[in-house]
Amino acid sequence: MRAEIKNTLALRSEIHLTRKLWHMGTGLIGLSVYNQLGLEARQMGMFLLILGVVALLVEFARLNFTFINTIVLKFMKPFMRESERNSLSGFPFYALGAAISLLLFSEKIAILSILFLIFSDPISSFFGILYGKDKIITNKSVQGCVAGFLVCYSLTFLYGSYFYKPGIDLLVFSIIAGAIGTISELCSVVVDDNLTIPVLSGLGLTVINLIFPIF
Repeated sequence: MRAEIKNTLALRSEIHLTRKLWHMGTGLIGLSVYNQLGLEARQMGMFLLILGVVALLVEFARLNFTFINTIVLKFMKPFMRESERNSLSGFPFYALGAAISLLLFSEKIAILSILFLIFSDPISSFFGILYGKDKIITNKSVQGCVAGFLVCYSLTFLYGSYFYKPGIDLLVFSIIAGAIGTISELCSVVVDDNLTIPVLSGLGLTVINLIFPIF
């Protein structure tokens, strides 16, 4: 059983499209539930915080008990990497990152930072793996960063256009936001990007929103 699971887990260097679709799908479902139920940002933040803590407890349990790890790997193998077999997976950080953003920042900025997490992370990884020949640090490439920047820039401009009349202010805000999203993803060499992207992006967006009050 262990050998079979090991052969099916993807490596970080692989495209692992199923994981990327899972990453985007779960995030979009979460935002849809949040919107449809009309929850307050703090309510959703607390729910995700509890979910993240529970997920961490499950992670520690599976890493300390082989039989639990075997069960988790069996059911989650389409979405997990080989590097996560004996280390923490990204899901707890995904929930905690979104939770912290919703609890610390204004609702509009928190949602935008979570959109960065939902789309920028998997898309920049996709292009980085396919075309990332020019490495910056560790597994980060110029090509992946450019893709991430374009995603964050586009998300900001489209999302901002819903609340603010398009103009030079929104354009400049979107460019800076794209850079912030890219930098927050690069910081994942120290902390999981599921945590750094929404939290650092939310912080950066809050600061530039003081100068260009878009949200």
